[in-house]
Amino acid sequence: MKTVKELKNEIIKYGQLAEAKNLTPGVSGNMSARFEDKILITSSGSANGYLNEDDFVIIDFDGNVVDGHKKPSSEKMLHCEFYRMRPDVNYIIHMHSPFLSSFASAGIALDKPIMAENVFYFGKIPLAEYGLPSSRDLVDKTSQYFSEYDAVLMANHGFIVGDKTIKDAFLKLTLAESYAQVVLNTYLLGGAKILNEEQVNEIYGLRKKL
Repeated sequence: MKTVKELKNEIIKYGQLAEAKNLTPGVSGNMSARFEDKILITSSGSANGYLNEDDFVIIDFDGNVVDGHKKPSSEKMLHCEFYRMRPDVNYIIHMHSPFLSSFASAGIALDKPIMAENVFYFGKIPLAEYGLPSSRDLVDKTSQYFSEYDAVLMANHGFIVGDKTIKDAFLKLTLAESYAQVVLNTYLLGGAKILNEEQVNEIYGLRKKL
């Protein structure tokens, strides 16, 4: 089991990487880690790319602060629900990266089988209906996808992804952001060539071999 300090250092590191890659503008978004039977989450108003050890709060699964003097992220209940539904998820990243947020704001899911790698890692990236940020409505509309998907677009908002390690969650964020850019580029080139059902099933079959 990692210590709180180790978890903080991981989140700080990957927040800085996200900033360097223009994935986390301003003070938008939030990050968290599972800690024993609690959650370590970034504080409200903190900037993912410029975190320090004071920019964290420990909460329980009801969103109550159990350690820390700052206010937790307003999206704390979204994180709580993701962890509650997915025991295999230990880290969650929610960011408003430009290309993913563009699709979220256009109301377009990334659910077409266009690139083999994305079919392999995501299957689909669904789009949750709009809910007011930090509201129970947002949690309800987004969490309906957590049991089946690691990553979800939130309409007129952003993107959330969870995984076993923070590295895996971050790599899925970067892969999804690149994928969104590729899909956008295909519109400029006359449209993407969609993989057929047989090809998609072959890709899913690779999952069992690796």
